[in-house]
Amino acid sequence: MTMFRPKTWPKILSGVGVAALLTAAACSKSGEAGEQAPSGTADTAAVGEAGETAGGEGGVGEAGASAAYASIPPASRTALRIAHLRGFFLIAAEARKAEGDAEAAALAGQGMLEVFDPAADNFRKAGINEARLREAAAKGDAASLLAAISELDAARKRVGGDPAAVINGMTGMAAGMYGHVVAGGAIDPVEYQHSRGAALSALSELEHFGGGNAKAQAVKADLDRFIAMWPAPVAPDDIAEVAPAGAVQAQASRIQLALS
Repeated sequence: MTMFRPKTWPKILSGVGVAALLTAAACSKSGEAGEQAPSGTADTAAVGEAGETAGGEGGVGEAGASAAYASIPPASRTALRIAHLRGFFLIAAEARKAEGDAEAAALAGQGMLEVFDPAADNFRKAGINEARLREAAAKGDAASLLAAISELDAARKRVGGDPAAVINGMTGMAAGMYGHVVAGGAIDPVEYQHSRGAALSALSELEHFGGGNAKAQAVKADLDRFIAMWPAPVAPDDIAEVAPAGAVQAQASRIQLALS
């Protein structure tokens, strides 16, 4: 089930404490039913990518991740994985302006733990400068986050892949995660930011790699409307200010239909 994670914890923990908490969270996930994609679905589909798990974040909070990897052509899965991680760094850079370096570092660190680490061989094969990503996840400052995003974009360019497929996958992930933003009458601010990060990565994919792809360009206006469904980089306090999950899913479906 989705765990409510208050957004205040990075402010009260040291860097060592944050790392320990993230590691503990990862360990706890492995014992929860439904945390890993069943054999023969996304994990099997990605065996050609050094045998790593396909879903990145295997938890319920990453609803739609395994389906996204399984639904796109194998030649684009490494590109999707890079875009998946890029979403964490994009939202970290955006949220940093409102919440500071510690919060930004926590978001980037979650991406490393939940997306990079389970597929580290894949990222290394793509020529990623891991140290640059780790530095951003440790510091959370503007310069290191920008360098990490540039590193991911450079790797994304090297691996090739279909921008339309990557946009499709990231849009599906964003909508899937957004379905868990409101639970038990409360807003989960971390799920909110993870889902917005995925949406930002879909838009970044279009802006950086979709220039020659007519399908990708055709959804620009719909993607802009999709991003606008998250009112700010940080979750609002009032549930009335967040878009209904059904509306977000409908907009995602509209984009995916245009890309199909």
